[in-house]
Amino acid sequence: MRVAIMQPYFLPYIGYFQLMGQVDCFVVYDNIKYTKKGWINRNRLLRNGEPVTFSLPLAAGSDALDIRDRHLAQDFNRRKLLAQLTEAYRLAPQFPALKAWLEELVLFDENRLFDYLLHSLRQVHSRLALSCELRVSSSVDADHELRGQERVLAICKALGATTYINPTGGVELYEPAAFAAQGIELKFLKSTLPTYPQGPHPHVPALSIIDVLAFNDLPTIQDMLNRGFVFH
Repeated sequence: MRVAIMQPYFLPYIGYFQLMGQVDCFVVYDNIKYTKKGWINRNRLLRNGEPVTFSLPLAAGSDALDIRDRHLAQDFNRRKLLAQLTEAYRLAPQFPALKAWLEELVLFDENRLFDYLLHSLRQVHSRLALSCELRVSSSVDADHELRGQERVLAICKALGATTYINPTGGVELYEPAAFAAQGIELKFLKSTLPTYPQGPHPHVPALSIIDVLAFNDLPTIQDMLNRGFVFH
């Protein structure tokens, strides 16, 4: 059983889904603190050849709240966000086939931040024909009072993991010996950020998965998911 555990992000870059494609069970944290400076509720699109940030506005809330206890702002204009994405990608070759799907995703009527994010991840998971199970962290019977590596190990043990795969950015956070002591192999995945045509401009890497979907057909994307990374 290969497992990954990640925070939820809004329409994240392709590396997030490459990780999904390499595991049997992908756990999404809901009972973890929301971090302001991360990518939980924002990402980047391509506009006139330049990266531009788009985001989900949040209702005011304590920094102590978990992601599952945060809410989208009451004045969040879903149609404005949809128009922003549409304007950015309306001339992209795959956008006509993407338009109705993207509309359903963005207009999803849910104000809880985690549930809105999880819905978007499930939608991309389905569109990319990924086969891993998506689990919510609080549904796993583990000690969620633990932190860091110990919490990851507890979730892995509860799921019967034999391999834990993390993005390469977590190399400094985890000790292979601690995982090996529990009979779990620790691996790190690094996306090679596949390049692809984005119109007349030079390629801009690591944009939202929407950029990948707008400019590439499914077989091309599946090839990126299967080969566009290395293990450390």
